[in-house]
This record gives sequence, structure tokens and C-alpha cells, in this order.
Amino acid sequence: MESSGNRHKNYEILNLIGYGLSKFNDDFISEFGFQTKTAFYNYCVNLGIAETIGVVKNRMDLFDHFFPENGRRGWWQKGNAYIHRKIFIDSLFGNENAKGFANIVKLYLKDSMPLKDLSIKINNVAPIVKSRFRQLQETGLKAEMYFLQNYNSIELFENGVIEDARMYGDGYDFQVDVNQNCFLAEVKGIRAKSGKFRLSQNEYKKAKEYKDDYILTAVLNLDDIPFFKTIKNPTKNLEFKEVKKNPKPHLEYYLVNPI
Repeated sequence: MESSGNRHKNYEILNLIGYGLSKFNDDFISEFGFQTKTAFYNYCVNLGIAETIGVVKNRMDLFDHFFPENGRRGWWQKGNAYIHRKIFIDSLFGNENAKGFANIVKLYLKDSMPLKDLSIKINNVAPIVKSRFRQLQETGLKAEMYFLQNYNSIELFENGVIEDARMYGDGYDFQVDVNQNCFLAEVKGIRAKSGKFRLSQNEYKKAKEYKDDYILTAVLNLDDIPFFKTIKNPTKNLEFKEVKKNPKPHLEYYLVNPI
């Protein structure tokens, strides 16, 4: 649905590896049977995860700034530009130790990489961790996490109080109360700087009902440095195509032109 732009083909696994190297240092690589980071870098290149060892090291540098206890400054010049990647991984696997996190990386390699004759020993992985693992490639969850951390940077929501409504499935993700105003925010993630999304039948109905108080919030450029674009009353201000879907049948509404 979204364009991937300049996103590396192995974006998720490189982020996991960079996070593991930064947070756990040598404890992480030892879980793969290596004693030096250089040997581990070469391992990643040999598996086809990265073209050069520099690609792997750069991903570690990206995360190093967020783990100052490792003694490396990494890409400190970038400030918090990439902290959303750490926050997303933290939300899924932040409580794992080096062994547990290494198992998650191994699980990704076995399940998601087109590798032949790959022999990786994975210790027992709890069912709930496997459930979190399946969320890694969910653009919607990444966008929602970014919104939760940064919604106050949106002028309309500045100084607002947020409530998470995702579990209710009622056609919007969050309610944001600002002074006397009550806004419903539906968050959509788009990997590139422009793209399309769809509204469910419930989301479209809720947008029709709440009009200017229903705020479509797109998180654009999600695979690099994200930014927001908000559209009030999206069913009025954007053009959607109605599509009947099975089973049921039910309706979905697809954006006609990219935002």
C-alpha cells in the first residue's frame, strides 16, 4: 500500500541487529558464537543481510546515541531524529536480556530471510514474544507508537491529554482533549514521504459523524525521519473510492490520490 522509498530491503533485521549491538555489546554477539564485532559484521554480510560491514556498523552507530552506557557516542549529531526506532523495539522487546533478544534476531533470520542451509539454534521462545515478533512489520503499530510519543508536537494537539482507544475498535485510535475540544485521531502510517491509505467502514462512518473533530493523522516518511500531516474532516477534504470486500461483504474506503 505504501511506497518504500530508499528503505533498505532488510530494514527490520538491521534495526534489530543495531539495537542488539548497542544495548548488549559483546553479550549479544557471543550468543551467535562470535568474540569480536568484526567477525559478527562479516557474518551478517555473508548471510546477505548487508552489502558491507559498514552497513551493519552504521546501524549500530544509529542506536549508540540512545545507549550512553555503552561508552560510544554513535550518531550523536543526529540528536533524537531516529529515537522512534528504539522506542518501537523497546515497546516489543525492551524487557529482554541479551540471550532473549538474540533469540528474537535468530527467529527473524529463520522466519523472514530467504536463507538456505541456515543452522541457527534458538532456545525456547515464549508465545507472547512470538506474538510481539509478528508486529515488527506492522506499519500501523509503528505509526501509532510515534504518535503517542510526539502528538504534542502537532499544533492542534499541543498541551492535549491523550486517551488510547485502539482496543475498542470504534473507528478511531486516540482521543485528544485540548481545552474544551475533544478530537478523535485516526493514525495511518506511510513509509515514504507520500502515499495512500484506506479507511475501514467503521472509520469512515466515524469521520462522517464527527466531521472537523475527526483528525486523520498520517505519519509520513516512517522508514527514515517521520513527520506528521493532519487532515480535518477527511471524508470531506479527501477523495475516497468505496470498495466492497468479502467476507460479509463489508465496505472499505481507499484514498484516490496520495497525500
